[in-house]
Amino acid sequence: MTDDLLQEFQPTIPPGYVQMNWMGGFGRQIGPLFEKNNPDGSYAWGFLVSEHHTNGMQNAHGGMLMSFADMAVGHVISQKVHRFWVTVRLLTDFISGARLGEFVEGSGELVGQEGDLFTVRGRIWTGDRTIMTASGVFKSLGERPNTARAPWAQAIPRR
Repeated sequence: MTDDLLQEFQPTIPPGYVQMNWMGGFGRQIGPLFEKNNPDGSYAWGFLVSEHHTNGMQNAHGGMLMSFADMAVGHVISQKVHRFWVTVRLLTDFISGARLGEFVEGSGELVGQEGDLFTVRGRIWTGDRTIMTASGVFKSLGERPNTARAPWAQAIPRR
């Protein structure tokens, strides 16, 4: 009768996602974050909306969604051209919200390049619902090592 009170809530992370090992700095504040790399070269990042991500209405805070969009959309530069990058401009449009307990996903696509500046657009969603769209300009910096990713971005397998 009270067994349900003793069981820890185990949220479901969609298949194919692994938890990123970004436990320091900013990653500790907004994580845990998850990533999925598909055979076709596409990717998605994700996070489960937890209490520390929410506003007073128990929805993901807009600042959390914007920070997530910045990283998830900009990551396409790391994926496609293997370079570190910084954000020059990020424009976002909020379309819906994400509630406590929902899994939020995001991805980006490279739409243009001029020198070391990249134009990117992306989408953030949960289930079939688009939460926000984003477009931005990112400046590439040094080349990422080919053989190993940064230690904070190493994926750790889920149990």
